[in-house]
Amino acid sequence: MKAYVYIGVTDESVLADGRVDSLLAELRQGGAELHVMQPGETALTDADILLSVGGDGTFLAASALAAPCGVPVVGVNLGRLGFLSENRPENVAKALLNGEYVVEEETVLNAVPDEDGLFDSVGMWPFAFNEFTVHRTGSSILGVDVSVNGTVLPTYWADGLILSTSAGSTAYSLSVGGPIVMPGAKALIITPIASHNLNIRPLIVPDTSVVKFKVHSRDGRAVFTADNRSVEIADGMSVTMSLAQFSLKRVRLNSSNFINALTEKLFWGEDIRNNR
Repeated sequence: MKAYVYIGVTDESVLADGRVDSLLAELRQGGAELHVMQPGETALTDADILLSVGGDGTFLAASALAAPCGVPVVGVNLGRLGFLSENRPENVAKALLNGEYVVEEETVLNAVPDEDGLFDSVGMWPFAFNEFTVHRTGSSILGVDVSVNGTVLPTYWADGLILSTSAGSTAYSLSVGGPIVMPGAKALIITPIASHNLNIRPLIVPDTSVVKFKVHSRDGRAVFTADNRSVEIADGMSVTMSLAQFSLKRVRLNSSNFINALTEKLFWGEDIRNNR
């Protein structure tokens, strides 16, 4: 197995973490060929797998390198929460060396603005694994016109709007009241951010849908984000979002359990009556 290791930052606390040394040593002892990527390095030459070591932000950056070339990514969590980088370092090496994992295909979304070259002009990669958003830049709320496969929805009046994948349901969408979606569900979630409509709720649509956002802002501009990347867009601009031509190959260890992650990391169902 030829594994690339993506750390993504030169934070000394990450590089000096003894758990990372132990993980790499165990992989080497098991016969794995390792290459620790340097800052700015992007090529995954002949890689069988990519280890993302850090938090969820690191996982998103690593996935942007791996997804287009079909290299599976496993998240190694050194962060505070870790839904994407979900695996503890001490659990990873044995599972990879013994084949105790599965490779799942995760949804990737593509965004196309109606202004040609907008994303290229700022060097923005137009894909997302968690979510796309539009949100306000000033004090005025946004009006966001939305269509799903050409069907027009009522205008959202809010601080912004999120289009989330099922994998991203536990990210930004969750924090503004969106539903939790089980891994593998072929769904997208449209969730308003601080909605000023009393009767607006999050909407779940098939992940094969073509979703279009058009923003109206009295400030004359808004911000469009793709995971952890952003670009300013003008009032009246539209962005069309749909499935990308590739997916993300995500490694899940056999020991991974989504429900356990919810209870341990987000204290789902925390109730004195549920104590065992």
